[in-house]
Amino acid sequence: MTQPALRGGPPELRFSHFGFHVRDIGAMQAFYVDVLGLTVTDRGDLGATQLVFMSRDPEEHHQIVLASGRPAEQTFNPINQISFRVADVAALRALNRRLQAARAADLVAVTHGNALSIYFRDPEGNRLEVFFDTPWYCTQPLRVPVDLEQPDDALLAQSEALARAQPDFEPRAAWVERMRAKMRRP
Repeated sequence: MTQPALRGGPPELRFSHFGFHVRDIGAMQAFYVDVLGLTVTDRGDLGATQLVFMSRDPEEHHQIVLASGRPAEQTFNPINQISFRVADVAALRALNRRLQAARAADLVAVTHGNALSIYFRDPEGNRLEVFFDTPWYCTQPLRVPVDLEQPDDALLAQSEALARAQPDFEPRAAWVERMRAKMRRP
């Protein structure tokens, strides 16, 4: 049986939040609140599942939901990464220092040409990324380690040089316009 044609195209969607199961809800809440600065907006039980809702945006009731019940014997983590954007390199550098002080596992700083990122693990091994978009575009994946203690202009120059060395380099604004046309967005 074929599906009937959808009329009018898909509705406008904007990402809002995600939830994931955790083993130790207290330790995970402490990490996301104390290290990443989220605020607990609600909490409660849904049957046997404990839920903690957290956000950094007062317009969003929650951006993350921690749900108890992740099996201890689970050996494969299906979460590839959870990513957050920051406004500038200074914010990325400040968070990197907080993560160093918190002894976050697998902490690494990289440039992708189109972004400067730090990757690390939360207390249950979920990989997180915090990044700052640069004004350039180049095809991904591309990942080169950087020293975030360099001055901002040196970090940005390194990212720009990497992006410009790629055959598909263009300003981010041009890429956004191409994507807007591709996605048929005004």
